[in-house]
Amino acid sequence: MVATGAAENKHVSDRETNGDDIIAEFADVHRHYKMGDNLVRALNGVSMQVRRSDYVTIMGRSGSGKSTMLNLLGCLDRPTSGEYRVGGRDVSKLSDDDLSDVRGTEIGFIFQSFNLIPQLTVLENLEVPLFYQGKVGPESRKKAEYLADRVGLGQRLEHRPLELSGGQQQRVAIARALMNDPLFLLADEATGNLDSSTEGEILNLFDDLRAKDGITIVMVTHNPIVAVRADRTLWLKDGEVEKLIENPPRQLAAASSSPQAEANIAGDAAAEGENV
Repeated sequence: MVATGAAENKHVSDRETNGDDIIAEFADVHRHYKMGDNLVRALNGVSMQVRRSDYVTIMGRSGSGKSTMLNLLGCLDRPTSGEYRVGGRDVSKLSDDDLSDVRGTEIGFIFQSFNLIPQLTVLENLEVPLFYQGKVGPESRKKAEYLADRVGLGQRLEHRPLELSGGQQQRVAIARALMNDPLFLLADEATGNLDSSTEGEILNLFDDLRAKDGITIVMVTHNPIVAVRADRTLWLKDGEVEKLIENPPRQLAAASSSPQAEANIAGDAAAEGENV
């Protein structure tokens, strides 16, 4: 599924992907671990595609393989077998240094606990990804100012994380994840530390970034209210894809309309996932 609304802003990634709309792809991916005499099949033949401007959520009970899939998507681990392609390139057999480059340039990470550096200002936190690539300067400062404004924090550039609310800190984290113009954002329970009202604001921001800027989003979550905001939800069970649920556009619109409508839709989605 490819969303409409191509990125037009110069700060949004238009990174080449060899003419292919597929941003990330699992092809028969297995990840097995040895625990004593036992073989744990954390992922067992998972195949999936994420296309440019997709918004995909990944759900499943504890032990379903979500964390393993998150680590593989983020190039923090390698498959036992199968291929993982990022931007058309198989990264499953890259060296540690090359994987580090992929993480630093092609994937924008967003964490549940924000992971901001408390001693740095908002502006300085945003420049951290470029600092590690030796790219800090007037252009990086201009880009950080733009992205801070894009997420609604243009007046908070000199504030430090402890002077911000949880929702504001997550906005900083989202802007930081966009600094390298990644191929996609990879979010791990991005609203897990927020109250329901602030969660809605952050989910609205994700919707806006995808709709207006064409940002590609992959989010791991346990929360059906979060999951239904995406185009589709991939359910894992025992290391395998149990079902891929399409979230129709009419549901996406309704999910933003009221807390009760959102809860009803989430309940339906959760029940569908549990009953497959």
